[in-house]
Amino acid sequence: MKIAWGKNAKTKRQPVVASTKPGLPFGAESDTDDAEKDEIAGANTNCPGTKPLDTAESLQRQGDKLAEERKYHEALSRWEAALTLAPDNAILHEQKAQILLEVGDAWHALTAATRATELDPSWPEAWVTLGRAQLNFGESDSAILSFDKALAIKPDYDDAKADRKTAACLVKKRGQLHSSGLSANKRRFTVGLGENSEKGVEGEEEADETVAQPG
Repeated sequence: MKIAWGKNAKTKRQPVVASTKPGLPFGAESDTDDAEKDEIAGANTNCPGTKPLDTAESLQRQGDKLAEERKYHEALSRWEAALTLAPDNAILHEQKAQILLEVGDAWHALTAATRATELDPSWPEAWVTLGRAQLNFGESDSAILSFDKALAIKPDYDDAKADRKTAACLVKKRGQLHSSGLSANKRRFTVGLGENSEKGVEGEEEADETVAQPG
């Protein structure tokens, strides 16, 4: 799965604050105000035994950096801390889902991605991440619906098209297995095992035949 922290993250707009001093340009402040801010900042950071508190954005940036370095568990820790401060941050939930997929925790990835789509239903990347989580959790039909929602928002989204095609193929194969009367347990597909997976299936079939033969 291709992960792109900067690509999926949406640009945040900084709030525009009107000037509190009459006669000054919009958004501008006097040198006196800057000095007062410096004094406050110095009081908070220079006193013995005190240090600046991490904000949600600071923790998020720390997590982003750790994720880029493939330090996934450390990144999760930072993002979890950020979410305690900003629980309605859709970006954090979506990025958390990506990491959880990377470490193989499909269920919690599904939960995180679902929350991201609830918080920002117009964000196509969140729907793609949800679809991937559903695909990894074995919910191919639900994954197709999620990819369709992403494409409804962003019709030229190539990743969503490719992932939807993968989900559709899995649904088709599942239908073929059911129509042929084969056991889903015997003919299950295990990612990453290759030939060993097929040998394991054959071994299960031979064992079943041996048990079925009269003694």
